[in-house]
Amino acid sequence: MLRLCRRLHSTPRRNAQNLTEKIVQRYAVGIPKGKEVHMGDYVSIQPEHCMSHDNSWPVALKFMGLGASKIHNPRQIVNTLDHDIQNHDKKNLTKYKNIENFAKSHGVDFYPAGRGIGHQIMVEEGYAFPLNLTVASDSHSNTYGGVGALGTPMVRTDAAAIWATGQTWWQIPPVARVELRGALPQGISGKDVIVALCGVFNNDEVLNHAIEFTGDLANLPIENRLTIANMTTEWGALSGLFPVDKTLLQWYREKRLPRMPKDHPRINNARLELLERALENDDASLRSDSGASYAKKLVLDLSSLTHYVSGPNSVKKSAPVQDLTNVKVDKAYLVSCTNSRLSDLEEAAAVVCPSGDAIEVKQVAPGVEFYVAAASSEVQADAKRTGAWDKLLRAGCIVLPPGCGPCIGLGAGLLEPGEVGISATNRNFKGRMGSREALAYLASPAVVAASAVLGHIASPAHVTGHADATFKGVKAFEENETQKEAPAEEATSTVPESGTEILEGFPSKISGELVFCDADNVNTDGIYPGKYTYQDDVPREVMAKVCMENYDAAFRDIAKPGDILVSGYNFGTGSSREQAATALLAKGIPLVVSGSFGNIFFRNSINNALLTLEIPDLVSLLREKFGKEAAKPTRRTNFFLTWDVAHRKVVVTEGSPDGKVVLEQQVGELGKNLQEIIVRGGLEGWVKTKLAGDSQ
Repeated sequence: MLRLCRRLHSTPRRNAQNLTEKIVQRYAVGIPKGKEVHMGDYVSIQPEHCMSHDNSWPVALKFMGLGASKIHNPRQIVNTLDHDIQNHDKKNLTKYKNIENFAKSHGVDFYPAGRGIGHQIMVEEGYAFPLNLTVASDSHSNTYGGVGALGTPMVRTDAAAIWATGQTWWQIPPVARVELRGALPQGISGKDVIVALCGVFNNDEVLNHAIEFTGDLANLPIENRLTIANMTTEWGALSGLFPVDKTLLQWYREKRLPRMPKDHPRINNARLELLERALENDDASLRSDSGASYAKKLVLDLSSLTHYVSGPNSVKKSAPVQDLTNVKVDKAYLVSCTNSRLSDLEEAAAVVCPSGDAIEVKQVAPGVEFYVAAASSEVQADAKRTGAWDKLLRAGCIVLPPGCGPCIGLGAGLLEPGEVGISATNRNFKGRMGSREALAYLASPAVVAASAVLGHIASPAHVTGHADATFKGVKAFEENETQKEAPAEEATSTVPESGTEILEGFPSKISGELVFCDADNVNTDGIYPGKYTYQDDVPREVMAKVCMENYDAAFRDIAKPGDILVSGYNFGTGSSREQAATALLAKGIPLVVSGSFGNIFFRNSINNALLTLEIPDLVSLLREKFGKEAAKPTRRTNFFLTWDVAHRKVVVTEGSPDGKVVLEQQVGELGKNLQEIIVRGGLEGWVKTKLAGDSQ
């Protein structure tokens, strides 16, 4: 799949790289000598670390199903138990024991239930470290960007491939630069920042982008950065990267290094000294180059913020807390990888105990349940030492073990029908935290604590008696679509004049008539009906027949083998079923084009050898052409697309493949490494071939 932002490669490729590209460059394998990677390029990557949690056992089963018998690099892999740790039934305990035994037998780092949430462990133990690329089979691996690491999610097949070979693939997404200007008002937190961003820029501005945060960041604490990076997932992004600066290195010196043994393999004096010298010398590896390209630039004035609340049941709706104070709450939550670190617990404790005297603690309102779980056992111990934990308990909070729990609808304290919850977690999708007939709001720890005390959504000032600052409205805007930091030097191409080398067995050109399914958000159930998902013996001819059935039953008769499917935006959203990709292949569709794709569908496509392209301009062209006619869910278009893979170019013609040209588009590179995955029938086939070669 090639994911394109509009006009992303409309100018010659330049040597200047943004920070995301630089980090990927360090972890890319098998690229030609001297080649620089850029947005849109496919690369094979060998991440520094790969974490999996309760899904470690399904990954292990897939790993063994590939014929693998040993972990390629045990030091690369981390297993944690964090999601369903309140579940003590035999089945779950057996799974947990299987994961532990597997990890120990393969020499993999393992953290048992109760140690903490996997993402927090990855930061505390230095697996996510400045300027490294660390992935996880969990969507909130974006969190690692808070400490200057490029963190991005992987699906289970990717994780199994990394376990077996040390590698998987990634396409460098369009990179958005988000500038945070000014300083946060007193008491406003990182959660307010990201909730505001999700609410203000709520039209998929950063969908499937990598984000680089820049601007006035010196006074933005690291724990705030971790919260912001964590929820770039809900904003639609694939990563949320903060810079390596003095604030970050001081945090490591003061907060992390003193806790580590001197021989710690990841957080140690030698590694920090290297970073400190690089920062002092303005080393280019720590920052984007002058002239680096970005797909877009967004700006947020931090000084314009107030306490923000998102919801109900959507992160795309946000409002100042003052607009929601009439909303009664039944449950409050200070849990999850988003806002359960020490500063979050202390922030909530300062609300329930504004005088600082643990004897004078305000109680949780009658009829309200306030659940608290630390992000890790270390955080809980620290909160006990500072007194924050005791204050929360005295207020009447209900303690849960360090882990995920109600954030994902597991364990105690779930929302019941008709209830309203306010949470410092990251997602408030309908039904995620309990009943679909409940309402869920998201807010900062301070707002959650104030709401728990007063029984309705409230500002901390309503509890402490302090006056809220006058809110005049958030200041945020998109500055332009394609931003460059400074005039670049003379453009030089890194593409050989002969074009991309094509492997034997891979077509140099892909061509077909366009079949247009004009809809946004076509979900995986629309592509492959859920009633077939767990039937493992469905023949390919049946998969082809039911492909797109829930979207349009007529698709089976309109679309023909060899056609290229075009749809709108966010194609493949929804569940992780791989059959959404394999059903299209069974139908004989070699390529899918859309304005944008759901990320899981994106990865499942390549992992199953289905090619796709993101070309928003083509969607616009077809909608302009057919928009005035009677609506047809599926239509043949008499437009033809030819993708010249070797020369990274797409041409759309009318009438025939040699007809009138109506659109030309440069695309990213589909390199030899990714071609090899497609030739082998997908990632699993590639892994099996590699393992067979290594054993000879």
